[in-house]
Amino acid sequence: MRSYNLPENIRAFIFDIDSTLYTNSAYAFEQVDCQIREFASERGIPASEARKIISDFRKQWSAGHEGRKISLGNTLVHFGVPIEKSVDWRNRLLEPADYLGRDSALYSCLSELRSRCALICVTNNPVLPARKTLEALGVDSLIPEIIGLDTCFKSKPAREPFEAAVRSLGIPAENCVAVGDRYDLDIAVPLEMGAGGILVTGVEDVYRIPALV
Repeated sequence: MRSYNLPENIRAFIFDIDSTLYTNSAYAFEQVDCQIREFASERGIPASEARKIISDFRKQWSAGHEGRKISLGNTLVHFGVPIEKSVDWRNRLLEPADYLGRDSALYSCLSELRSRCALICVTNNPVLPARKTLEALGVDSLIPEIIGLDTCFKSKPAREPFEAAVRSLGIPAENCVAVGDRYDLDIAVPLEMGAGGILVTGVEDVYRIPALV
C-alpha cells in the first residue's frame, strides 16, 4: 500500500471496486475474458486469437505511453466496440455472486470509515454489475452511490467519472481520497484534481486504511 498527498481533513473516500474491494483472480480474469469471448464471437474468430489481439494491443499502447495502462473498455473502443456495447456485454455477462462472498472484515473496515466520511465508488463496470458486486460482498448498504461506466460513458482514467463523484459527494476534491489498485486508472487523475490517493494491491490493504488515516 502506498499513499499520496493525503488531505489533513479527509471527508470522503472514492473507491475503485474490482481487485480493490475484493481479491479474486478467477473473477478478475472472467470479467475481462467474457468480453473478449464476446468480441471473438462477433468477429468470427477463436477466443484464443482475440485474447492475443487484445493483449498485444494493450502491451503496445503501454509501451508507447510511458508504461501507463489502458482500460479494457478503451481498448475495445479502438477495435470498433463502442462503450455502449461494452455496457450491454457487462450487464448481461457479469455475475459476481458466482465468485464472491460476504466479507465481514471489509464490512467492518468500511463501516468505520463511513462513521467518519462519505463513501462512493467509481468503477469501469456499469452500475448494475458493480452494485451486484457490493451486494455479494455484503457492503452495499454502506456505499449508496456508484459512478459506473454507464454514468458518463467514459472509462477511467477519463476525468469525467471522478468529477461526477465529486459533484455527487458535494465535497471538494481536496478533501477526498481515491483508493484503487491501478495508479494510472484509479489514482493519477484524482491527484491532478487535488485529491489524495491510496494505491492498494488488494482488499487486504483496504482493511488497513482506517488505521492509516
